[in-house]
Amino acid sequence: MTDAAARRLRLRAWRRGTKEMDLILGPFVAARVEAMDADARAGLEALMEENDQDLYLWVTGARPPPETHAALIDQIADFARARLSPRRADPPR
Repeated sequence: MTDAAARRLRLRAWRRGTKEMDLILGPFVAARVEAMDADARAGLEALMEENDQDLYLWVTGARPPPETHAALIDQIADFARARLSPRRADPPR
């Protein structure tokens, strides 16, 4: 992926239109875009064309995503859950 294409995808991920999707997609794309192959990038670009309200419902599991986006939505949801879940502290000794 060219630096310009990666920057463009990162920018689109952080400036979605709704803060919720900025905070879900932004960190995912920032962490993964450089390692994506051409097919994965094409899938991400297609996903970025979707409406934020639909994306939010798909990522949160409130509605099933279209089959074309299901695998990527699962990756994004897993990434967001892992990133946002509270860290468990070691139990006191």
